[in-house]
Amino acid sequence: MRAVVIDQFGGPEVLHVGEVREPEAGPGQVRVRVEAAAVNRFDGKVRSGAMEGVFRTKLPAVLGVEVAGVVDQVGEGVEGVTPGDRVAGWTSRGYAELALLNLCAPVPDGLDASQAAALPVVGEAARRALRLLAVLPGETLLVHGASGGVGGVATQLAVADGVTVIGTASAGNQSRVAAFGATPTTYGEGLVERVRALAPQGVDAVFDAAGRGALPDSITLRGGTDRVLTIADPAAHELGVEFNERSEPSAADLADLLGRVARGEVSVPVAAVLPFTEAAEAHRLVGGGHAGGKVVLVP
Repeated sequence: MRAVVIDQFGGPEVLHVGEVREPEAGPGQVRVRVEAAAVNRFDGKVRSGAMEGVFRTKLPAVLGVEVAGVVDQVGEGVEGVTPGDRVAGWTSRGYAELALLNLCAPVPDGLDASQAAALPVVGEAARRALRLLAVLPGETLLVHGASGGVGGVATQLAVADGVTVIGTASAGNQSRVAAFGATPTTYGEGLVERVRALAPQGVDAVFDAAGRGALPDSITLRGGTDRVLTIADPAAHELGVEFNERSEPSAADLADLLGRVARGEVSVPVAAVLPFTEAAEAHRLVGGGHAGGKVVLVP
């Protein structure tokens, strides 16, 4: 089958389309014919070799951790899934025509495969952050990176739960944050004063999904490190802020989020849909940090 392969670690240029062996669904797995595979920054770290100190990647390798597709093979012990079902979920070799999923959820009728593939990682991270912060209706949450993938989903979920959200984003993305139901403001100098003007009652919690150096201001706004959480700024360890990147995927949570997206209650911006042959360009877009949404590959 065709897949996007790396034979060596390096820049985006090491990605190329090649032929690899078809996987077979084992116990607890389903195999899907991939319709769309999302690209994440994590993929770029694996491709570059930056993750080799954490875990080893055997070459040649196929990257990609989230896909949407049509089930064509069901492994032993899997219930509630049959061939022909459209599903989305987590995998370890997603940039391929066929992929194995250990955890998945049904894709509602009418939902585009690119949007479905873009949701598992950002949706899980957003839900996890809101649960860790224990944000309640009526409270005020400050979200850094509120126009991005994780920050955008977290903002929309919080607003839907009755939370007042102030979202930071670049000047060009203020309207997107407002469309999510939050009050937008910009990054940079004067952030503390701007947020205090928007929330004179104070900020109850802070979620940093951007990693743009806003943690010191966040601590000032909270009056301490309690209920300040980042998934993007390694300076957290020096500042005493919780840094959380532990993934806790849930099929039930993903099913709920896919339903919300299908009903138009949550939006997951997809910035670009590119063929496998343009995988290198997809990695450049994601690595640059200014794609404006998720980047998705299609066979």
